[in-house]
Amino acid sequence: MKPLHILGICGSLRRNSTNLGLLRYAQVNAPEGLKIELADLKDVPFYNADIQEVPVSVQRLKNSFDRAEALLFGCPEYNYSLAPALKNALDWASRVPDNYLLAGKPVAIMGAGGGVGTARAQYHLRQVCVYLDLHPLNKPEIFSNAFSGSFDEQGNLVDPKIQELIIQQLQALQAWAKRLRA
Repeated sequence: MKPLHILGICGSLRRNSTNLGLLRYAQVNAPEGLKIELADLKDVPFYNADIQEVPVSVQRLKNSFDRAEALLFGCPEYNYSLAPALKNALDWASRVPDNYLLAGKPVAIMGAGGGVGTARAQYHLRQVCVYLDLHPLNKPEIFSNAFSGSFDEQGNLVDPKIQELIIQQLQALQAWAKRLRA
């Protein structure tokens, strides 16, 4: 049986991002039956309907969305909302006919940040998911404090409790995807 292809998208563009660290951990430790591809948003320009020729970076991103059977978002919180890079990726993907790159796909959301660890941004992202006809997983939720010693200096996740929660979330995403396909 072929593995479930998941596209991981990080809303932070920083090399040592803790949100990217969450996604890297998920990619390296994905349970059997899951394959996680990480999107590269560094060169994706802001969506602009005046752009006539789709940039190569955007076409690469759209191809990744097309291959994906599920999505995994690393959602930082900027000013109580989701990061522009993540929203921009969704904006580009949503502009295809019939929203076929996004509609009906299962989603899991995780995030690392200050205070309550991106809770507000994740809830805002869930509102965006409703409009885009994405189907977010309800539990387990992952809200990690990026400044609590859970990450090393390179943004790698070192907290065993959050590591285990990520494995649980990936298993739940796998079951959720199977349920939505039935």
